[in-house]
Amino acid sequence: MDPTPIKTISDLIDQLKKDSSGFEGPIWYRGQANHAWNLEPRYMRIKERPPETYFINKFKQDASIILGHQPKSEFDWLFLMQHYGVATRLLDWSESPLVALFFALGNSDVDGSLWVLYPTNLNKMSNYEPEFTHEIPSFEDVYLENYKPSTIVGEKKSNLLPMAAIAPRNSSRMQAQQGVFTISHRNNIFINEAGPEGVKKNHAWRYMIPKECKDQFMQELRLLGYNRFQLFPELESIADSL
Repeated sequence: MDPTPIKTISDLIDQLKKDSSGFEGPIWYRGQANHAWNLEPRYMRIKERPPETYFINKFKQDASIILGHQPKSEFDWLFLMQHYGVATRLLDWSESPLVALFFALGNSDVDGSLWVLYPTNLNKMSNYEPEFTHEIPSFEDVYLENYKPSTIVGEKKSNLLPMAAIAPRNSSRMQAQQGVFTISHRNNIFINEAGPEGVKKNHAWRYMIPKECKDQFMQELRLLGYNRFQLFPELESIADSL
């Protein structure tokens, strides 16, 4: 199905109300500045990629002396690496459609995308059985053990589907952006295509953000108080605004 174009925030609200009518679970959002991009983590885009543990070990080598505290787990290291732009199997999502929309406006030369995800439906594809209907596992859940870098590098045969999971929001940026994650396993399976072959996919879709509407969207977001400093509450954002 061709993605529905949306031209104003009012359009977005109306379309979300229509398309998610009757769904009572959590909904996540991701904005991508280029409509041609797939839903794939940065690490998965590397054609001849080394084991993820290579990036972790190289990052640890020099980051350890700078950090005031050491991350407690492999996933904590991945979150930190993701924060600073290192390629990982994580893909950032937000619980706010307006936060996601901000990231879809980055390049005014091309159309953007606003992806919508039902994380619990995605996890059903991986046969995850929660304690209650709308539960999303944390990265401390035993089910996510199979997604640890050390587990993947230690055995070569398993091939699991991407999963949605939540993590402690231990940075001001992650809290401001209402951040959540999907994590891929060994193979590059696009999030929107995850699931058994021939089974109807009902966990993800996207809207198109026309390039000619991006400036208007940005103006509307500013009116609603969404700007770079709000989403990146750091000194660099203040400098950028000045």
